[in-house]
Amino acid sequence: MTVPEVSNNNSYINREISWLQFNARVLQEASDEAVPLIERLRFLGIFSNNLDEFFKVRYATVKRIVEAGKGGKNELGGIKAKELLEIITQIVIKQQSESVDILNNIDKQLKRENIYIIDETQIDDVQNEFIKEYFFKIVSPALVTIILNDDVVLPNLKDSAAYLAVRMLMSGDQKQFALIEIPKSVNRFIVLPKQGDKDHIIMVDDLLRHCLSDIFNIFDYKAISAHMIKITRDGELDFESDLSKSFIEKISDSVKHREVGEPVRFVYDKTIHKETLRYLMSKMGIDDTDSIIPGGRYHNRRDYMGFPSLGRTDLLYDKIEALPIKGLSMQSSIFKAISNKDYLLHAPYQTFSYVVKFLREAALDPKVKTIKITIYRLAEISHVASSLINAAINGKSVTVSIELRARFDEQANINYAQQMKDEGVNLIFGVAGLKVHSKMCVIERQEGKKLKRYGFISTGNFNESTAKIYTDYTLFTSNRKILKDVNKIFNFFETNYRIYRYKHLIVSPHYTKNAVFKLIDAEIENVKQGREGLIRLKMNSISSYPMIDKLYEASRAGVKIQMIVRGICCLIPGIKGMSENIEVISVVDKFLEHSRIYIFGNNSETKLYISSADWMTRNIENRVEVSCPIYDEDIKKEIIDTFNISWNDNVKARVLNDSQENEYLKNDKDKVRSQFAIYDYYLNK
Repeated sequence: MTVPEVSNNNSYINREISWLQFNARVLQEASDEAVPLIERLRFLGIFSNNLDEFFKVRYATVKRIVEAGKGGKNELGGIKAKELLEIITQIVIKQQSESVDILNNIDKQLKRENIYIIDETQIDDVQNEFIKEYFFKIVSPALVTIILNDDVVLPNLKDSAAYLAVRMLMSGDQKQFALIEIPKSVNRFIVLPKQGDKDHIIMVDDLLRHCLSDIFNIFDYKAISAHMIKITRDGELDFESDLSKSFIEKISDSVKHREVGEPVRFVYDKTIHKETLRYLMSKMGIDDTDSIIPGGRYHNRRDYMGFPSLGRTDLLYDKIEALPIKGLSMQSSIFKAISNKDYLLHAPYQTFSYVVKFLREAALDPKVKTIKITIYRLAEISHVASSLINAAINGKSVTVSIELRARFDEQANINYAQQMKDEGVNLIFGVAGLKVHSKMCVIERQEGKKLKRYGFISTGNFNESTAKIYTDYTLFTSNRKILKDVNKIFNFFETNYRIYRYKHLIVSPHYTKNAVFKLIDAEIENVKQGREGLIRLKMNSISSYPMIDKLYEASRAGVKIQMIVRGICCLIPGIKGMSENIEVISVVDKFLEHSRIYIFGNNSETKLYISSADWMTRNIENRVEVSCPIYDEDIKKEIIDTFNISWNDNVKARVLNDSQENEYLKNDKDKVRSQFAIYDYYLNK
């Protein structure tokens, strides 16, 4: 999709616009008929969920700039904040319209597969009996129904909850309005009894429409209608300055306040009665700085991420069996194995169970004295957390740096933090003014008269659930030099008035920019000396202007730069005199590309780092991030091999350039679908 020109002197793509183009790539997966049908619905859910978070965070931030009376031009890539809000709304309206067309197309194809999503007008007698019973037993007890009138202040509608706006036409042509909150405790998709070879599903929204007469049976109305609306609120956390409250209490209060934050987006069914729409917008205080988006009959399409599989494995991606790591065994000591050499885990192609195995072994081993780990996002049921609690119960000194401000996972982390605290785990709540986004663990084990360190450093969260769908690298090592640096970072958490120096790790916020610049300068110097200059990068996002400018400088010097960027890319590749030596692709497929890799040619003595850090201002300047060098030549080769496979993708790779049209990378080579090819690489390794 082509978007308006919004770059600053044609040097950068606006961050918000670039993010919307990433979400357009997700929408492409929903429209791709080569993707299994139910998976397409789930991609539609991911698209919608992404959009919800975008409005809660990024749109809300730009809106705050407008309301503060600032132009925001410098911060927003050369475009005024108010103008940017209008551009975003127009892009989103177009994408939402495309998503409705995609949904209608999928619905037709589902019918060909004998799967019917029916509404309240298509219910037969047998289904009616089931639905009525389901309503009274399951749905009705969970309903919150709000009767509206001019004298009563409208309660704050919940962030991202969906509501049915009900209009009743009473005698004398009086109107009575009401809102029904779609209950989150009830599955959005209700599978009806199978009829022959046909599956029927009704959405709870349509079930409620069917049962309106049961909900409003005390009202004597002549006509009744119900249309869906949804409000998205500012998701920024605002902290109190009350010194008597603990950090956990402040975060908890802020999370609760988020539910009643300022509205930033209002989505409504475009067939809603105009009188109902005017009444609701007046009641909710929706104004012209909010994004007001007419939509289809259904909102909260993020729920499609949980669309029932109906046992139709033919309409889903084949499940892969996570592979073992050669040389590591779940039946023997992981410490013994990594005392001899480093090992690499590449999730989800290889099983995340090795991380849990490492922590469980540490919890039970009498020789293990201390465990230190950073936690950013935990799984809902976390074996990582239970292993750490187990270790504390067994008398180990366990220190956990847990980030309570991991956006939208704050409550889950608060709950686990409280459990760990109750069991004697030493909790560190990050560093003032910095999020701890690094992914690392170090343990100390008594071996003879010495303490030996073992540990792991990762590009991803220690989360069993996301490890099944996020691609990430985890390095297991007993390298004393690397782990000495890791231990220094934990010392920094405890005494952050001291700035430590690190010999091997690259650590934000103090050193990343300068260290990376030095590595880039070395490639520039190689070109000046007549040698090859090569930089290869894989990351989620790049939006830091200084980092982009440095890559432009390298490109102008003749350094060849290859980049795989999943999400935001404010850098514009392929521009003569600025970035003609830079190529960028983005891979969006079955798994979420999450790993970060920095590769520098270094005159054939390759330097390679895995990292927790994207090249965004927040990662460089406002977070504790760790980039870890890979010294083992076999592991270095493995990472380069998998980078090459991704770089050669010509099925799911899109070319990122100044046109921002997300065109697929096409060439005459044999088809390479990198995520499937990487699995085969490990299967045959």
